[in-house]
Amino acid sequence: MALPHLHLVSFPLCPFVQRSVILLKHKNVPFELTLLNPQELPDWFLEKSPTGKVPLLLVNQDTVVFESAVISEYVDEITQPPLLSTDPLQRALERAWIAFVSDLVMAVHRWMTAPTEEAFKAARDEAAKGLKRIEAQCKAAPCFNGPDLSLLDAALAPVLMRLDLLQDPEGPWQPDDYPTLASWWRHVSSLPEVKDSTVEDFRERLVRFLNAQEGFAGPRLAAGLAARGH
Repeated sequence: MALPHLHLVSFPLCPFVQRSVILLKHKNVPFELTLLNPQELPDWFLEKSPTGKVPLLLVNQDTVVFESAVISEYVDEITQPPLLSTDPLQRALERAWIAFVSDLVMAVHRWMTAPTEEAFKAARDEAAKGLKRIEAQCKAAPCFNGPDLSLLDAALAPVLMRLDLLQDPEGPWQPDDYPTLASWWRHVSSLPEVKDSTVEDFRERLVRFLNAQEGFAGPRLAAGLAARGH
């Protein structure tokens, strides 16, 4: 059966669309990708997006699927082999941890954009607590469910990519504190579908985004990232 035409719509730095890109590339599914400027959203996007958020998946150009976890499950269901478990309990657990990672994404975002040192430390501690939970959950190798990439791996990879890039000495990600996750990230970050899941100038865009934030965290993290270069 022929696959539908898939058109992803997002922002260049969005970690939620990145998980869908990883999945699509992992499954070798052709797709179109449109990246919008979040400060200049076109009318057609606002008309199509029920929430005004990204990512969106346009299926055959006219049917809109939204929410990143739902998009990933849809892509998984229309392609082979399925990555989400067929066992009801295991499938529920995988979905629950994907939702947990979505909360972790937001904690890391709050850390990256914290306006004050106090907010910076609070968000750091929140993100570190989440990483500790994930560390305890990561029992298989080299991926969460064993040898093959899962939807949870695809969801978590964008988080670790950003934390690994930033490498802040007071940040939540200190690899020695999370040896299992660090080993996981060494494997996952080497996969072509992960390496090719962002725009080419991702680092430069991230530096500009951080510098545009007012307050404590953004300029601090941008300076560290810029100083390390490529």
